[in-house]
Amino acid sequence: MADDFTLTVTCPASSGIVAAVTTYLFDRGCYLSELHQFDDECSGRFFLRAVGRVTEGDSTLETLEAGFPMLAEAFSMEWAFHRNAEPLKTLIMVSKIDHCLSDLLYRIRKGELPIEVTAVVSNHLTCRGDVEREGIRFVYLPVTRERKAAQEHALKEIIKETGTELVVLARYMQILSDDLCDFLYGRAINIHHSFLPGFKGAKPYHQAHERGVKLIGATAHYVTADLDEGPIIEQAVQPVDHTYTPKMLATAGRDTETMALARAVRLHAEHRVFVYDNKTVVFR
Repeated sequence: MADDFTLTVTCPASSGIVAAVTTYLFDRGCYLSELHQFDDECSGRFFLRAVGRVTEGDSTLETLEAGFPMLAEAFSMEWAFHRNAEPLKTLIMVSKIDHCLSDLLYRIRKGELPIEVTAVVSNHLTCRGDVEREGIRFVYLPVTRERKAAQEHALKEIIKETGTELVVLARYMQILSDDLCDFLYGRAINIHHSFLPGFKGAKPYHQAHERGVKLIGATAHYVTADLDEGPIIEQAVQPVDHTYTPKMLATAGRDTETMALARAVRLHAEHRVFVYDNKTVVFR
């Protein structure tokens, strides 16, 4: 099972891509258990995800990678092989509100998410006990205006030190600098309520109650310098009605936030998400 792999490919759309990729893998003794492809006619971009394993011959993931560049060059591909047996090294960031963190830790404990938590970083101590009970490293990085740059530098060092591949903002209530957003581009996921931009600022559920909303939800997206406007990975919605109080709306909102974030993390960790032109292609 060590050489079970996922191959991701994106390139300009043209004829023969699928045939070339599948022939390359077949000739090297690979069996494909899953294959998704999408040709975006609006952008002229092609996307492919293949899951397979070596069943014949002496090929390994390393030899597959070593031989692929010649094929990739012919189609101007951006590509990567991923070893399926290796969980994605993930750092979680949180402030005081813990429902998304608690949900992720539960799913990880139950084997529902193919990730390994390298650390939990927080600007508050509220969640420390819950994290350390799971045997996970907790890092306290309090943020003030004067210390923000230094703390972001410390965060970068932790990411490098641990080999972190994904950062999850599980209700981390700080705005990241443009520099940090650029450093984390394509590998940081945030969650927010889907009322944005309709109900910005404090108490969005109270604002929604006053407007009599009929749907609430949450959006998981990649972090960019444009606040809460990064490429969307996953969304969850729930119908509500006039009987919902602000507290009931907030409770329902927590459910949608945990569902959307967990699904987005799984989709990313399974290499099902492609980012292009501030949008995503997601193979489910």
